[in-house]
Parts: sequence; structure tokens; C-alpha cells
Amino acid sequence: MRVLVVDDNALHLLILRKIFEKSADTVVIANNGKEALDELRKNPGFNVILTDIMMPEMDGIEFLSEVKGNSITHSIPVIGFTAGDVDYYRQKTPIPFDTLVPKPIDFWELYNLAKAKATAGLN
Repeated sequence: MRVLVVDDNALHLLILRKIFEKSADTVVIANNGKEALDELRKNPGFNVILTDIMMPEMDGIEFLSEVKGNSITHSIPVIGFTAGDVDYYRQKTPIPFDTLVPKPIDFWELYNLAKAKATAGLN
């Protein structure tokens, strides 16, 4: 599986990379939405995207809009996570995340959720 992880928190990126790589998944990391879009332009073949919402330069909501508004990437499942009010983002985000989860995160649960979303997208 090929995973794009977008977060400005270096510790989260490291933990998620290690968890996915234990299963021999390919992990590409980006520190914000702009970097993530650059990665998608280089190679849009991701099975799932995990993104924080609150990031500098381009936040997760703007990034989600770009992903879902693109005919090449719109079908990639996007899992959002935030320390903010999850219900607020569920109601106010113009394009919904495929799944939105609160921080603090159980990284193994996030891994299992990503695997399930990616597998569902392959069927």
C-alpha cells in the first residue's frame, strides 16, 4: 500500500512512518498541504491519505478541497485528524473527509482505519 501522511508534527510523522513501514507499506511524508500537493503531482498513485487539519502554508481543509476537486485524485480516501473540534469540522467543511478523527490519536487505530479505507478503495 502507498500512503501519504501530511502533518507539521515531526513526531507524528515519524511514528506513522514506522508503523506503516512495519507492514512493508510505502510512506511519503509532507509537512503541509502544499508539500502534499507537490507529492501528488509527482505521483498520484496513493491508496490512502492521512492529514492533519491545522498546518502552516496550506491547512488540511484546503488540501482536501484540492484532492477531491482533482479528477485524478478525487477517489483517494482522505482521513483527517485534528486537535480541534471534530464536530465543528464535520459540519463546516465544504467537502467532507472520508473519515475525521480527534487527537490525541491511537496511532495503531489510525493505521487500521487507513488499511480498511485503502482496502475498500481497491474493491
